[in-house]
Amino acid sequence: MVRNLLICGLLAGACAGLLATGFAEVAGEPTVERAISFEEARDAASGQPVMAGPVSRPVQRSVGLSVAAVVYGLGMGGLFALVFAAVYGRVGEAGPARTALWLAGAAFVVVFLVPFLKYPANPPSIGRPETIGERTLLYFTMLAISVLAAIAAVRTRALLARRLAAGPATLLALVAFGAIVVIAGLVMPGVDEVPRRFPATTLWHFRMASLGTQAVLWAIIGLVFAATAPRVLAGKPIWQR
Repeated sequence: MVRNLLICGLLAGACAGLLATGFAEVAGEPTVERAISFEEARDAASGQPVMAGPVSRPVQRSVGLSVAAVVYGLGMGGLFALVFAAVYGRVGEAGPARTALWLAGAAFVVVFLVPFLKYPANPPSIGRPETIGERTLLYFTMLAISVLAAIAAVRTRALLARRLAAGPATLLALVAFGAIVVIAGLVMPGVDEVPRRFPATTLWHFRMASLGTQAVLWAIIGLVFAATAPRVLAGKPIWQR
């Protein structure tokens, strides 16, 4: 059963990765090009040579972006299937399709939105190379806090559900999750390496494109998994009509 659910997750992740790639190409690549142009103009003005990357931009935009998105989608889809197998029937009484949709929404918030609100995505020209290790550590620390807070919220709901109705128990668990991540966001150090002259509209559009790409990714994972998992749980083949 878990093996078949994992196949559903990988299928959902592959579809999500491809569609997220298309969205990123349309919504995100123009801002990346403007950010790179800004960086090249800044380097030229300071007398620094413009270094060409080992991989050309057309290859990055086509093959590179597609491969990275599909691999990421496969990874997230596989993890999604394993988490679904662990929580289905143990948290609430929703059916498999509704559980998949709720889980996809929760994953978008926990895995992406919470860390994003504290450390939003920046175009390639933003950030000093010498601080990339520190920035990466801060981001993944916030991600770990978000995941642990979500696990704590699920366990809190299970405990509260023994004494309270499902609605109040869920609400209190969500409040607990929100309180933990808000406090963590206030305590964690901020990162502000945006150049003073960097166009604000380019930064805004890039971040909104990043947000939209992740929203597409998790929405497709949830929808495809919601369409295939019930068949697996009912003992039916995934592909047969």
